[in-house]
Amino acid sequence: MAPSISPVTQPLASMAIAPTVVIRSALAQAGAHLQKLGSKGLVVTGNHTAKLGSKSLETLQKNYGLTLPLASYLPDCAESSLQQLRQRVHQEQPDFILGMGGGKALDTAKLLAHQTQLAIATVPTSAATCAGWTALANVYSETGAFCYDVALERCPDLLIVDYELIQRAEPRLLIAGIGDAIAKWYEASVSSGQSSDTFTVAAVQQARILRDILLQKSAEALAQPGSETWREVVDASLLMSGVIGGLGGANCRTVAAHAVHNGLTQLPRAHHALHGEKVAYGILVQLRLEELVSGNQLAATARRQLLSFYDQIGLPKTLEDLGLGQISLEELRQTADFTCLPNSDIHRLPFTVTPEILMAAMVSTLVEEQGARQLSPQL
Repeated sequence: MAPSISPVTQPLASMAIAPTVVIRSALAQAGAHLQKLGSKGLVVTGNHTAKLGSKSLETLQKNYGLTLPLASYLPDCAESSLQQLRQRVHQEQPDFILGMGGGKALDTAKLLAHQTQLAIATVPTSAATCAGWTALANVYSETGAFCYDVALERCPDLLIVDYELIQRAEPRLLIAGIGDAIAKWYEASVSSGQSSDTFTVAAVQQARILRDILLQKSAEALAQPGSETWREVVDASLLMSGVIGGLGGANCRTVAAHAVHNGLTQLPRAHHALHGEKVAYGILVQLRLEELVSGNQLAATARRQLLSFYDQIGLPKTLEDLGLGQISLEELRQTADFTCLPNSDIHRLPFTVTPEILMAAMVSTLVEEQGARQLSPQL
């Protein structure tokens, strides 16, 4: 007699793990996949990217009969931009949204598709973030300050990875993407490393593998753009990091490193720094917090390892490296207060973080542990 199966007593939470289809293809050759979404797509992009992809878009329209009007996502992924874009959707009546560009352009496109209930295709033009993969969008003010994030119902319907397009981006963007991606291990391991949930365990282990790939291959990839190693690092930053957030959810996606990024965006002087650069610095801050609050020597070892890696590939290690060497105490406090707001992801850490201790960590990413401990009461 077959054993009985217990009924499900709890509703299953929905999971948005991956795009429906991921293709590694030149954008100009992706017409057949786009045609499955419809015959007309509103292209959400920026001025620079529109020029970069103009020939590919022309080819898609000529060879596949697609209609692809352009719409700007600027200024940033802001509520005002989304309002204007919803009006464009009403005017154009597209079948799908095609997001093309960096993280903010892709977030805007995804959120617009979510709000208008349209299909969404993403075309990253760099490997600076995993925004082309994820079911998440960050909303900013018109001046570039982080406001809030939105969990979307699903990942994109189509993700087009055009390596030739990505290779045309400046190396700094891939370096930033490496910083953003490697954060997955340091955030997931501290927030979810003790979890027994199957998907969370898988996400944490994938984050460890991702870290190892980036530590081992990033320098070679940056020295040899277009090589097989370069593609592996692009895939790690662009795709694999998205897998981890999809499997593990919010706990494996953002903790202190991304929370520090969000706090830094409140300072206009920090807006020139890329998302992944601020996140990379945020990892060091998170590790310093683990040292200061918990006396964690493994965190101290990890921080030293990262400092050497950052030197190797050119990621920022200090506020000064981010162009904030002359930051005032008031600005530092503003950043720390925002980072420590009650709904901040920094509170996924297994200990309490106050603005005061966060300020101490932010100014001491290069300081030995004893010196950092002495900074705390002064702040």
